[in-house]
Amino acid sequence: MTLFSLIVALLIEQLRPLPVRQVVLDPLRRFSGVLVDRFNDGRARNGTLAWWLLMLLAVLGGALVFVLLWLIHPALAFAFNIAVLYLTMGFRQESHYFTDIHLALRMDELARARTLLGEWRGGQYSEASSSEVARLAIEKALVAAHRNVFGVVFWFIVLPGPTGAILYRLARFLGEEWGQRRDAEFGEFGRFARKAFAVIDWVPARLTAASFSVVGDFEDALFCWRTQAMLWGERASGILIAAGAGALGVRLGMPVHESGEIVERPEMGVGAEADAEYMQSTVGLVWRALVLCLLMLALVVIAGWVGR
Repeated sequence: MTLFSLIVALLIEQLRPLPVRQVVLDPLRRFSGVLVDRFNDGRARNGTLAWWLLMLLAVLGGALVFVLLWLIHPALAFAFNIAVLYLTMGFRQESHYFTDIHLALRMDELARARTLLGEWRGGQYSEASSSEVARLAIEKALVAAHRNVFGVVFWFIVLPGPTGAILYRLARFLGEEWGQRRDAEFGEFGRFARKAFAVIDWVPARLTAASFSVVGDFEDALFCWRTQAMLWGERASGILIAAGAGALGVRLGMPVHESGEIVERPEMGVGAEADAEYMQSTVGLVWRALVLCLLMLALVVIAGWVGR
């Protein structure tokens, strides 16, 4: 059921992408806002309590629905798995930005590419060169592919029913919505959410980086992962970007023009400067990594059937 649920959900998502902001994120933000209003007194302890409350409600609720549907008929549980995956996983949740930026660079529409990049990343890139735009888009795409697809897939496989997918997607949401806030009024409320997602994402991020390495330039990917990843501010993203850049044979990171100033960043990867062609190579790398993961899961399933 796990393998078929993943394949069907991916096919549906390719045919009819989900407007994830309207369907998933906006309701989550409203509910998390209620918890913040009720629990946030600026201390980390209450943030921990609110995180566990929301997580247990969502994960245990998903598990209960799955079990009830299974008791009625396994086909209903299968459909529920697909529905949860459709809501929590997908290449197309953010890939339209990457596709539009890629097309704009190929058409020499640098101003449009800068605008699209700003909408996607949340900054201003009016002075960024075409190489800087390509670099930033590839970096964002590598991390987004992991968090929208590979991380969800890992936990969906590890935990029964749809609980793993719910756990990862909700932990990611809270890690971003609460954990990245630094304003004084919010206080330390989001500290646990930030640390919890780092723990939950520790194994999946490294497995995704390993997949990039296997389907790309293995030697360069491992070299960059080993020597460059620790230089990046956020460790999991650094691993993904370093391994992905090495696998592609492209240089990422490095200083960029952002919001009217030059932001210093470490160099990641080896090889040529990023451009539109490397953006196309990034798409191929991600798809090959996904096919590899599905093939490995298929082998496990077949081995289970043979061993019975």
